Amino acid sequence: MDNSYLALRVKELRNQKGMSQEFLAEESGLSLRTIQRIEKGESNPTGESLKRLANALNVSPDELIDWSVKEDKKYLTYLNLSALLFLVFPLLGVLIPFILWTSKKGKIKNSNKLGKDLINFEITWTILLFFIPIVLFTISKIGLTDQITLSTFFMVIGFLYVANLILILINTLRINNDKEVIYRPRFKFLK
Repeated sequence: MDNSYLALRVKELRNQKGMSQEFLAEESGLSLRTIQRIEKGESNPTGESLKRLANALNVSPDELIDWSVKEDKKYLTYLNLSALLFLVFPLLGVLIPFILWTSKKGKIKNSNKLGKDLINFEITWTILLFFIPIVLFTISKIGLTDQITLSTFFMVIGFLYVANLILILINTLRINNDKEVIYRPRFKFLK
């Protein structure tokens, strides 16, 4: 294990999460001196210490160690594009990305964030796809408006499909340009 990589990775994750060394020590159950040694590359932590650090930093232990986290834009692109299966059947846009994400979760850099964001968005989109037409139908039946027609239903569904397609394609470009993906609206079903 490369201590210098681990030292940089722990410090980077700690700073990203706005944690002090003292807070990380408290959250992980390790001593402050141990945290300081790890961040200076002076210590080779045990498996238990790595596990505690990972839990405190809310990452998998593999994400702390250099041999397991790889960069693979091609995989991230495939993961993102797998959501296009919503065009065949809406639930496939959730199921296939979920299977791909869980198979490589924590082993490819940025796969956790992309997977969670994409799946949360696709679940939200699928719920909206089924919920909005029901709401429109209910509104027209209780007489709040008589302007909702069959063409309105198809326009709403068409808009949802086009919006999903555009977001997937835009985020594919963002992945290829090393930018953060943006999937909105999304509810956090996976945290």
